[in-house]
Amino acid sequence: MIENVLRSDVWDKDDIENALKIRGPILIIGGSGFIGSKLFFSLNNLRDDVFACSRNPLQSWRLRDVPREKLIHMDVTDLENAKHVINKIKPLTVFNLSAYGAYSRQTDPERIHLTNYIGTLNIIRALADTGCSSFVQAGTSSEYGLNSDMPKESDELIPNSDYAVSKVGASYIVKYYGKVHNFAGVNLRIYSAYGPWEERDRFIPTLVMNGLRGKYPNFVDKDISRDFVYIDDCTRALVKSALTICRTDPGISVNIATGIKTTIEDAAKTAKKVFDIKEEPLYRSMANRKWDLSDWTGRTDLAKKLMDWTHKTGFEQGLRLTAEWEKRSANSFSHVFLPKTEKKLSVVIACYKDNLSIPVLYERLIAVFKEHGIDYEIIFVNDSSPYADEEAIKEICRSDSHVIGISHSRNFGSQASFVSGMEIAGGDAVVLMDGDGQDPPEVIPDMIAKWEAGYQIVYGQRIKRQAPIFMQIAYKAFYRLFRMLSDIDIPVDAGDFSLIDRKAVTQILKMSEKDIFLRGLRAWVGFKQTGVPYYRPERLFGKTTNSFFKNMWWAKKGIFSFSTKPLHYIQGLGLFTFTVAVALAIFYTVNYFINPSDAKGVTTTVLLILGIGSIQLISISILGDYIGKITEEVKSRPKFIRSRILYNGKVYDGTDGIDKIISRTNL
Repeated sequence: MIENVLRSDVWDKDDIENALKIRGPILIIGGSGFIGSKLFFSLNNLRDDVFACSRNPLQSWRLRDVPREKLIHMDVTDLENAKHVINKIKPLTVFNLSAYGAYSRQTDPERIHLTNYIGTLNIIRALADTGCSSFVQAGTSSEYGLNSDMPKESDELIPNSDYAVSKVGASYIVKYYGKVHNFAGVNLRIYSAYGPWEERDRFIPTLVMNGLRGKYPNFVDKDISRDFVYIDDCTRALVKSALTICRTDPGISVNIATGIKTTIEDAAKTAKKVFDIKEEPLYRSMANRKWDLSDWTGRTDLAKKLMDWTHKTGFEQGLRLTAEWEKRSANSFSHVFLPKTEKKLSVVIACYKDNLSIPVLYERLIAVFKEHGIDYEIIFVNDSSPYADEEAIKEICRSDSHVIGISHSRNFGSQASFVSGMEIAGGDAVVLMDGDGQDPPEVIPDMIAKWEAGYQIVYGQRIKRQAPIFMQIAYKAFYRLFRMLSDIDIPVDAGDFSLIDRKAVTQILKMSEKDIFLRGLRAWVGFKQTGVPYYRPERLFGKTTNSFFKNMWWAKKGIFSFSTKPLHYIQGLGLFTFTVAVALAIFYTVNYFINPSDAKGVTTTVLLILGIGSIQLISISILGDYIGKITEEVKSRPKFIRSRILYNGKVYDGTDGIDKIISRTNL
């Protein structure tokens, strides 16, 4: 659980009174981000009508342990979704802190403009139906771009990135609706906000975390500068603007800055004092970023004049406050890291009698994700294990908001478990794994490399497995027989362990069949596929749950699901036996007239009866398997039944709670 002190602030009595004066309900869009979450914590500590929304608020490390009813799913790029949320909440005060493109890993120009520009337009259009007393748009000092040396709000904007251009566009939307339609909206050009809850890879958190270890991080040029504004001063400004300029100066843009130029060298000197660092800083040990400027400072006179706002926290004090927060939060967020790409991976793990291997598998997965900077979601599916699988999953869910646990009402099998997890998975691709540790997480980066190279389906190919010689031969024989009999091209030695792109996952989930054989469906849907070789070890703990007869059942399941050739073979065998019977009839008729004394034929008759009878029984049993599959499909029973979903250490066992998580309508 997160300590309440981690969500505290340094607001004084006046700040608290201002926060209580804002008209509610209050909607914070982009509430899972740095500034948005900090504003939510401060307001939520004081009042009950505050809501945080984003595309996936339940998966935010910042919003962990926040009551679910306070978290709302909202996609600002979807006008209908924005209208739905706003009509439901009917907020009178809205803070829009949603943004995309502020970080170096966010590079998609289309998404930058869609989120920042069209997203702002969608919100304002949605608010037109409900009314709004205050709308505060979080702009950025990047709007000034190359004109960054103490610009006035009325000075020319010279944006130098797609992000800056999109935020300029958003500021003009606010200006248009404010000046022409008297919409109570303003744009705050926030300078370099820093403090608790900031992303782990940003400059100040990196400086603080290294400083706590008595070290310096790598630096860019020492003359690069920023105007650092402590986070609580930013949130104070947001509140102040809702009470003042939204009403008096709709459409205006105002700088939120300290007016103090702090260079990288200044920051290093302050860190040396705060953390007593003995070594000397090494400047230019990392390359400057394309947006770095030597003079990047804001004017503060308009904020003082119109809002009566100035910053209260100096840089040294802010650094100390941030360091104290980092020390307190170290244990709570040990799993948090920043992914290197925007793509997200969902891992679905089918568990049965895997309580001992689940924690080990989780730690191995996390190590892989951190090393390679992979944004992740892990879904453990407990298929009604008689062991303590659910308890092991629940313990992980308590500490990591990226983890979801599903428990089935009874044992439905691994295939149903995979589909159960895939229905909830929200990643750009889904990895399927067994919970016994036989599918090594260390292979996943190789699968991702193939995926990024353009393959939609990447399956693990078992070049060798740790098993008795007889079973190794039997598995090899099955895959080759399956491929020979199948109506489609089935890769050999490929089990369920695989990475499947979202497009293919969507198509697989559309399949209505109940008796599922995923490795066959995976081949059937097509798309560009390839394999990644790996060595398959034995289970981490315990004995395998598969037996020879269970493997035989699996073989029949696969063959009868994806092949009609046995029916063709029956037909061919019937034609063959008919031909033999006719030939024998002719032979014995002729032989009767030529050699009447030799035509005894009792043995031949018996053998024919036994042989044909055996063929009939085998044929009927094969037909019975196909009819049995038809019967199961016609019954239309569900593939599985979920009894509980575990998330953030909480148990959702009611129909409404489970359905909301499954549908993702309120995440």
